[in-house]
Amino acid sequence: MRKIIIALVASFIALTTTAGNANNSISDTDKNLIKAALQGWSIRLSAGYNLGGTAPLPLPVEIRGIEGFNPGLNLSLKGSAEKMFGKGNWGLRWGVELETKGMTTNADTKNYYMEVANGDGIVSGYWTGKVKTKVKNTYLSIPVLAVYKINERWNVSAGAYASFLLDGEFTGAAYDGYLREGNPTGEKTELDNALYDFSKDIRKFQYGVQAGAEYKIYKHLSVFADLKWGLNGIFPSDYSSVTFALYPIYCTLGFTYLF
Repeated sequence: MRKIIIALVASFIALTTTAGNANNSISDTDKNLIKAALQGWSIRLSAGYNLGGTAPLPLPVEIRGIEGFNPGLNLSLKGSAEKMFGKGNWGLRWGVELETKGMTTNADTKNYYMEVANGDGIVSGYWTGKVKTKVKNTYLSIPVLAVYKINERWNVSAGAYASFLLDGEFTGAAYDGYLREGNPTGEKTELDNALYDFSKDIRKFQYGVQAGAEYKIYKHLSVFADLKWGLNGIFPSDYSSVTFALYPIYCTLGFTYLF
C-alpha cells in the first residue's frame, strides 16, 4: 500500500511539471503549484467515500431477493488539475485516484448457476438457497471530465474514467440449500456451507462514465458528489462461473481542498 500511495503522489506532482519557470527561492512543491497557476491550472486534493454496489442489470430472475446489504468502508483519495478555458464557463479536469469499491450482500436464489468448493473438489450446477457474496476491489483510476461552472459556488462535471485493478476480492458462500448438477432438474445435492472464490478472475482493466456536482463552501474547500457507472463487467464476458455481467455502480461523496 505504501508503494501505491507514493506512486499516486508522484503522478499527481507530475501534473504540474510542464508549466513555466518560477522563483528559485521557494520550495519545489510551491514552485510547481505556482507554475500551474500561471498557466491557468488549479490544483485539487480530494477525499471521499464510495457508496454503491457491484450488481447485474437488470436483476436476473435467479436472484429472488436481497436479504442483506453492507456497503463496507470504501475510501477514495484523488489528486487532480483543472483548467477553465478563456473567460468562459467551460473547463477540463483530470487526475489520478486511488479508490476501493466493495460490498457484502446476502441473497435468496433459485436455479442460480455457480461453481463452489465442496470437500476436496469443485462442483458446479444450479443452486437454490442462500448466497453471501463479498466484493472488495482496489483501483488506480484516471478520470477525464468536462466541467461547467454554473456560478461562483456551483459547478457540474461529466466524462469518462479508466481503472486499473491493484487488488481484487470476490468471495462468498452458498448455504441453506441444494445444488442440482448439470441442469435445473439434475441430481440433487444438499450443501450446508459451500465456499467460492473468483478473486483471481477479476478484470484488470475497467472503464466507465461519471457525472457529478460540486459546491464551494469556502475559498479553498468544497463538497462534491460523483456517480460512477462501470460499462464493462468485473469478469470477462465469456466467464462461465458467473453467467451474467456485474457492473460497479458507485456514488462518491466527499470534499476537495482547492489550492
